Amino acid sequence: MIVEDLLYTAEHEWLATDDAGVATVGITDFATQELGDVVFVQLPEVGSELAAGGVAGEVESTKSVSDLFCPVSGTVTEINEALEDSPELVNTDPFGQGWLFRIKPAQDPTGLLSRQQYLALIED
Repeated sequence: MIVEDLLYTAEHEWLATDDAGVATVGITDFATQELGDVVFVQLPEVGSELAAGGVAGEVESTKSVSDLFCPVSGTVTEINEALEDSPELVNTDPFGQGWLFRIKPAQDPTGLLSRQQYLALIED
């Protein structure tokens, strides 16, 4: 499943920006299928400054540990604390309750992929 109104990265993160300009970040359904069952998520600290393309944390699954990359530069405003006790939400609802963190972007996102571009990427 690939949601229409989101932006995507080549590293399989998604980004949704609300009316207040705060962006929610998660990983795609494709990424969760590649990872397998997520057992632990390390998220950035609230208030931390992240750079676009920089490592924001880690996602550990039964298969591997993968870096979590930040799609935009900005300040982390919130993390999904529910993932501490229920990391499987990343697998079961990656575009809903399995979101990872929220960030206030320093500028408008650039270099991200549309739904169509992301679909082309994962179909290759």
